[in-house]
Amino acid sequence: MMDANEREMYRAAIHGDREAFEMIIRRQSRALFAIAYGILQNREEAEDSVQDALVKAWKSRWRVRDPEKFPAWLCMIARHRARDVFRKRRTVSLPNEATESLASETNRNTNTSDEFLDRQLHSALAALPELHRSALMLRYFEEMDYQSIEKLLGLTNGALRGILGRALATMRKQLRPALASLE
Repeated sequence: MMDANEREMYRAAIHGDREAFEMIIRRQSRALFAIAYGILQNREEAEDSVQDALVKAWKSRWRVRDPEKFPAWLCMIARHRARDVFRKRRTVSLPNEATESLASETNRNTNTSDEFLDRQLHSALAALPELHRSALMLRYFEEMDYQSIEKLLGLTNGALRGILGRALATMRKQLRPALASLE
């Protein structure tokens, strides 16, 4: 549940209070970035998509009738904007070339084990469904508590725990060979 001060801040932002909206941006920007980065896996694109999402949110803030739903609505806009950027990028890039490039890099002996593990981690994260990746990024990279993530993503506690459990199991399974090769 949202406390009265928070609810009032969201209500003021919905009604056009720029200071309240800026306060929300300061509170939510890291989480929004984590969501966008989880989708795009590119810092600059994630930052740009969050900026675009915030501009869009300001212009359409009046659509939110319930202040308690504002954080989830803001995350939805950021998620949709990042998906749009990803779709545009995907039509330009050639996935086979990227896969071949990654495979040739992992076969080189000059790479350190940390670089190899980082690539494997990014690859495993990229393979997760978007919601799983966002939940993982918020929980383990942004170190957000369950209640905050539930509010941001519009999930129940049980749904969040299930998503995180499945995501972690998938990550363990995908990273097991990489970790075994380092021993």
